Amino acid sequence: MIYHLLFLLLCLPSLGSPVAAASFRDLCNSFQPSTPNSTVELVEFIPRNTSVDLNYRDVTCGGPGKSAPVGQDLCRIALNIKTSNRSKIHLEAWLPEDWNGRFLATGNGGISGCIDYASLAYTTEHGFAAVGSNNGHNGTTGKAFYRNLDVVADFAGRALHTSVTIGKQITNTFYGKPHQKSYFLGCSQGGRQGVGSAEKYPTDFDGIVAGAPALDFNNLISWRASFYPVTGLANSTGFIKNTTWSDMIHDEVLKQCDTIDGVKDGIIEYPDLCKFRSETLQCKNGRTEDCLDSLQVQVVRKVLSPLAYENGTIIYSAMNPGSEGRAIDRLYAGKSFSDSQDWFRYVIYDDPDWDPSGFTTKDAAASELANPFDIRTFPSDLTTFNSTQSKLLVYHGGQDQQITSLNTERWYEHLKHGMNATATELDSFTRFFRISGMGHCSGGPGANMVGQSNQKGVPYEPQSNVLAAIVDWVENGNAPQTIEGTKFVNDNATEGIHFKRKHCRYPLRNTYKPYSSAAGFISVDSKERQVSSVEDWKCV
Repeated sequence: MIYHLLFLLLCLPSLGSPVAAASFRDLCNSFQPSTPNSTVELVEFIPRNTSVDLNYRDVTCGGPGKSAPVGQDLCRIALNIKTSNRSKIHLEAWLPEDWNGRFLATGNGGISGCIDYASLAYTTEHGFAAVGSNNGHNGTTGKAFYRNLDVVADFAGRALHTSVTIGKQITNTFYGKPHQKSYFLGCSQGGRQGVGSAEKYPTDFDGIVAGAPALDFNNLISWRASFYPVTGLANSTGFIKNTTWSDMIHDEVLKQCDTIDGVKDGIIEYPDLCKFRSETLQCKNGRTEDCLDSLQVQVVRKVLSPLAYENGTIIYSAMNPGSEGRAIDRLYAGKSFSDSQDWFRYVIYDDPDWDPSGFTTKDAAASELANPFDIRTFPSDLTTFNSTQSKLLVYHGGQDQQITSLNTERWYEHLKHGMNATATELDSFTRFFRISGMGHCSGGPGANMVGQSNQKGVPYEPQSNVLAAIVDWVENGNAPQTIEGTKFVNDNATEGIHFKRKHCRYPLRNTYKPYSSAAGFISVDSKERQVSSVEDWKCV
């Protein structure tokens, strides 16, 4: 590939004269990034179909290890960038040989400082120049926040904005020309980062994909902390065991709420319409097996209810019904949720000995009041973002076991009210898709693969891929009407497609057109490969 003369002059000053043709490998290895307050860690060429060594990745992030094989030849650049005299970020830029002219930043998860290498590999395979950072600290714990508000500032938003600013400079210098459009892709904490960028840095991105966003962050932390005092310790008397949640309670949730949409398929299409009655599981009238005692019934009721102050004011929306089989791993596990514990210990209270078992709504009030660096991320107005002609695509799984999708619905209504706008008016720049049967960012019984990550069986086209959809919307004006999700057999593309389903933009509902039957719904054998045709559903 012959690069622009400016690129050669910037990157190969030692040559002394222009070169007719230089290999991408040579151009990469000779590149010398120069950015203020930064130290270059490495510049290396990565050949197509090889994995990237992650020798210094924190063990809690799954490191060291290797990345997935990359989809094309890359130039990998790693920098340490000072953000203050006691904080810095680690940034990586992956620059593909066959660049599509687009810049993209990736998000993080939880309170972690783990670079999303999977998204770097995924997006560069499709030609994006992609960057990611450790969000200001290494590892998955919050210990780095302790008595260092500069690290908290990085986590709250400064790290991403710095990554975007520096990443664009590196990209434009490397290729010898400016990028055409800039994008963001993230889920969970990454979803919050995306919405937060639209709110605070409205010119950073032309298009943002925000999945399962951790919005209203301070109250989300409290909501997660609230489960432990309710469920009690895993070895306490009356503790509801994992199998009880995943089998008996989950079966009853499906019994009450699965067929609201008109089809019995193990997928709760309308979690907001599911008004689960836990008392149906109570032991009585000689029923002593496969039932709950009165205290356990109360636990289930509390778990599936909104967190609220004593005066009734909602702190955070209720848990998604149907998520029981996955929530047992963390929120229902009879132990503290580590992210919430660390946030209260190292940020809110400055007390490493704070006891999460004693959490009350007073702690929730303290977290909401603190709101360090306005990390809340619950915007009521995105007028400036809209004025830049930028677009925001939000998606959230209806059976998310870590961040309830009901709170994203609550935020959408909050935004609509704050901007005094109709849903049609918000549609011009913000679209929210409810992905029925999706767990946290992926997985679950529904058609949960929508191009949010690299799954070979999902085509890179706007109808079924959120990344392709945001590009098509930004660059061609084709706003997504639906997102068609794919469910693979055993969530493995190599085993084939189980079924597909189109997901509607909020507030439209995916409505099943029932076959003629006395029961009014179709019962589907879970062993069947086809649940129902895509065309059996419509948005109304």
